[in-house]
Amino acid sequence: MEHELERLSHDLGDWLAGRELKLATAESCTGGWLAEVITATSGSSSWFDRGWVTYSNESKQEMLGVRADTLAAHGAVSEAVVREMAEGALARSAASRAIAVSGIAGPSGGTPEKPVGTVWIAWAHADGETRTEHHCFAGDREAVRRQTVVRALSGLLE
Repeated sequence: MEHELERLSHDLGDWLAGRELKLATAESCTGGWLAEVITATSGSSSWFDRGWVTYSNESKQEMLGVRADTLAAHGAVSEAVVREMAEGALARSAASRAIAVSGIAGPSGGTPEKPVGTVWIAWAHADGETRTEHHCFAGDREAVRRQTVVRALSGLLE
């Protein structure tokens, strides 16, 4: 694993473990990359509870409780959906923190309203707070996915 991702996961693990907190992930465009980075970190079993890869709209609904009307009104790549993904991951796990990501990694799938590189990230806390961010990352599919993972991990540390 590359050094930046390794460092971020290690730092996040130290932060969570030091507070006796657990993390869950809900991923779409990253396809499990967040969970892979986390579980590559020695000792992550003490602070990582579980992760979901919910690539289809149906899986977002079935596994995370994302509402069909939210998907219909806003699309899978939206603040509303990523918020429901993060909150659904918290509700369906033993975690006290959750990260959710949904985006358009490309090279196809973009629209003028949501171009390739559009990503929404949500961080949910058991205290009820959910924070979201919108990004338009540059580069090819791999670059968009990597930037998403970096921002998702670093955003929880902030």
